[in-house]
Amino acid sequence: MPQLSRRRALTAAAGAAAGVSLTAVPAARAADARHDGHGSPEAFDEVYKGRRIQGRSGGGSGHHHGGYAVYVDGVELHVMRNADGSWISVVGHYDPVATPRAAARAAVDELQGARLVPFPAG
Repeated sequence: MPQLSRRRALTAAAGAAAGVSLTAVPAARAADARHDGHGSPEAFDEVYKGRRIQGRSGGGSGHHHGGYAVYVDGVELHVMRNADGSWISVVGHYDPVATPRAAARAAVDELQGARLVPFPAG
């Protein structure tokens, strides 16, 4: 039985990793396919579990908002778009979601009725 060289093992590992990343990218793009034609997600305004959540392009006081502002009961929820197209918020920083609307809903779930405190700019 021939021995597996270090070069062949590294080549096989790199090929496997590339295959996994190529399948993950279309899934992330499909999950965030709804946008306004300029690369920003569509605006939303709804009541979710008794809380008013809103999102719209062009707002946000922070520097990582991606040109998109999200509000929970009128208080800005600091959101940031990741390089892979997913979104995180100051409330769900380690739980990326597909859209800003999903980030707002996740924040409402996590807050469990508590009031959102404004995130200090700076």
